[in-house]
Amino acid sequence: MPDPVQHQDDPGAPTRIRPGVRLGIDAGQARVGVAISDPEGRVATAHSTVQRTRADDGLRHIADLVRQTGAVEVVVGLPLHMSGQEGAASRQVRRYAERLARLVQPVAVRLVDERLSTVTAHSRLHQAGRPGRAHRKVVDQVAAGVILQAALDGERNSGRPPGEVVPARDRTGTKERGT
Repeated sequence: MPDPVQHQDDPGAPTRIRPGVRLGIDAGQARVGVAISDPEGRVATAHSTVQRTRADDGLRHIADLVRQTGAVEVVVGLPLHMSGQEGAASRQVRRYAERLARLVQPVAVRLVDERLSTVTAHSRLHQAGRPGRAHRKVVDQVAAGVILQAALDGERNSGRPPGEVVPARDRTGTKERGT
């Protein structure tokens, strides 16, 4: 079990992060970045990048990873405008997350704010000495790590799970039983 962590609002109140491996997802139009946490939920690590094609959107790969790792949750980055408003990219990611939720249920899928995750990922790659032209291959998985680490840190600091749960709905939009 993880060590208690002091809650930011009440230094005397210890909080615990829920145990279990989590996956972080940065779902872009061309590629999907995947990150994975340790079982204690302390550290997110870039894992892989999946090329999206018409025939394969990466969902099966993610569902397989959920099963292989025993993940308790999948955190998907929701692209918001700097104003906090949703746009076309947000709607696409919401649809992607809903399809993923159907595939991995009963494992929870959550949407979390991903603003500046790609910018942060590029910055980290530059700091690590990786040339800009080499970023394309790994930036999505690094961004997924940024998204997942922010979710882990947010839960650790607040004592509450991050973001919003994505309900598993059938193709007609009806919430499926057991979710």
